[in-house]
Amino acid sequence: MARSIVSEGKTSNEAIEKGLMELGCKLEDVNVKVLEDGERKAFFSILDPRVVKVELTVKEDVSRKINTAGDEERKVASEDDVRKCSENINVFLNEFSNAYGEIKFEINEKNSDLFVVISGEQASKLIGYRGETINSIQSILSAVGNKNTERRVRISVDICDYREKREKLLEELAHKLEKTVIRTGKKIILEPMSAYERKILHSTLQGSMKVTTYSIGEEPHRRVVIDKK
Repeated sequence: MARSIVSEGKTSNEAIEKGLMELGCKLEDVNVKVLEDGERKAFFSILDPRVVKVELTVKEDVSRKINTAGDEERKVASEDDVRKCSENINVFLNEFSNAYGEIKFEINEKNSDLFVVISGEQASKLIGYRGETINSIQSILSAVGNKNTERRVRISVDICDYREKREKLLEELAHKLEKTVIRTGKKIILEPMSAYERKILHSTLQGSMKVTTYSIGEEPHRRVVIDKK
């Protein structure tokens, strides 16, 4: 089912722009329907503020493209690709360890994905504010590891159990905000988060009977919205 929202503004253009920003779509991706035109209201009373309401509905073909994008992009890597990727990461981290300081690392494979676990006295310094550095390291290892592979191997990095602790914190936050949205009836727009963190919030609340979640904006400023159903 295509997603629809109602947006308001002083003009139809303003209302449409707000709606597009909330959906994270372009104008050609949606159908627009004017629900309330402020000009008619203003004709009877100049004291009433002008409000234009529009309904934006994501086109069916766009919705299908969004929902299947991950499946189309995700192709299972071969054993040779996984082995080559692991070797590339191993060489890189050994050199990094010699230059940076004493760190330990393990590279584990599961379902054609690689999980890199980093530990040691100096490792905690590699996490960064809200995991910014660890996300950068994951991007670097993904680029290094997938050099000369036919299919991309997905790589996840954890340092000093940061991912596990952060995941629990985000799950608790999601349930807390769910109660707030149910109580107030108002949606909550969170601060920009990485795709990894957004996925945790979506997964935590996907079974909720009273709220729904979706993302808005463009990377790296994409945000999660929690709204009442």
